[in-house]
Amino acid sequence: MTHRTHRRFDRAARLLGDHGISRLASSTVTVFGLGGVGSYAAEALARTGVGRLILVDFDRICVTNVNRQLHAMKGTLGKPKVAVMAERLRLINPDAVIEARCEFYNAQSSARLLAPEPDLVIDAIDNLTAKMHLIVTCRRQNLRLVSAMGAAARMDPTAVRVADLSQTRMDPFARNLRKALRRTYGVDCSRPTGITAVYSEESPSLPHALAYDTDGFQCVCPGGVNGVNDCEHKHRIDGSVSFVTSVFGMTAAATGVRLLLGQPAVPRRSAKAAPAPDADDDPASDDATDATDTGDATHHCHDHGALSGAAATAELAAELAAEPAPRGGCAEL
Repeated sequence: MTHRTHRRFDRAARLLGDHGISRLASSTVTVFGLGGVGSYAAEALARTGVGRLILVDFDRICVTNVNRQLHAMKGTLGKPKVAVMAERLRLINPDAVIEARCEFYNAQSSARLLAPEPDLVIDAIDNLTAKMHLIVTCRRQNLRLVSAMGAAARMDPTAVRVADLSQTRMDPFARNLRKALRRTYGVDCSRPTGITAVYSEESPSLPHALAYDTDGFQCVCPGGVNGVNDCEHKHRIDGSVSFVTSVFGMTAAATGVRLLLGQPAVPRRSAKAAPAPDADDDPASDDATDATDTGDATHHCHDHGALSGAAATAELAAELAAEPAPRGGCAEL
């Protein structure tokens, strides 16, 4: 039976054509992580006509999510992110199949959460261990993947870029992800990986201390400690703003739609000399740091709130030099 474009997708169809809308309507996309990046990616995909969306996030909505996450507002605090987001997307496209899975992605849940096999995976996970496992699993299973890097600690939405993971610049989270993938899974990131990354070329900024940080950062997440990805386990809580995280999410969705339509992940533009990627993939340089980076993005959640200026930079540099392999962090996704 021929797919008939609904009027709600009239403007998208005039850009993508009936065939393009039909292809999206028959596609399944799994979105891992519904934070400041993933919530926008999921909504953009729903509004572009993707017919089946599987939403995966174990977390509940916190008051600190309000500034940058679509589902966070008065009346939703404390509710599961996937449940609130699924209800929202069903109102946008009642014909879509929206599945909410309130689970944490890890090695044990991987096979279950990747079934049925999606046509595309959006990775907006902020836990490094989980993120690495998802990336490697998608590569092994030849699943299309768009992976978001660090969106926190940045103010410039015009600095968001798309490239193969091996080609990112100025993103310490991506740099440390490459090193961790090589160390843990033997992934050679010195050449194209096939992993499409959404990243920023803006140098991240250190967080400010706030007046209510009398004893350092205080977690106010609903339910407190969850035993999976607690705030208390994060080394620093970076700042983040919706006009950057949303652009990450929209860019991830746009890239995903291009892949679903059989187009290249990165649009071809007029020839222009591209800047060189970060030279961080020689195993001998694993412990080196980029002088332009202000932090190790695998520890984006470290509470440096009591420090500022030169003192914070000096302590952070010492911390980077002393740290072993990365073990997770808050990329604000």
